[in-house]
Amino acid sequence: MTVGVANSSLVAELNRLANGGTYPALTAYKQEQGAANAWAGTTGLGVLAALNIKANANRQPKDYKGFNAICNELASTASTVGAIDSLRSISS
Repeated sequence: MTVGVANSSLVAELNRLANGGTYPALTAYKQEQGAANAWAGTTGLGVLAALNIKANANRQPKDYKGFNAICNELASTASTVGAIDSLRSISS
């Protein structure tokens, strides 16, 4: 199971997840929003919206979770885990 590396950035983790669990070449990195949409299978959404849709395709904007909460939901981690740490724990 491939997971993220310590001290990696949010952009790096979103790109890793969008790339099936491995870090792409730096020249292939997408910006935060693009990587979040690529991982979620969405287009044109903001990071928070894309992550909420990744977790639940039927979730309505009024029900979107905040950044830490949605990252923890996606990773099935406790709410005390920081957002990037929770993303690092996801294999793909």
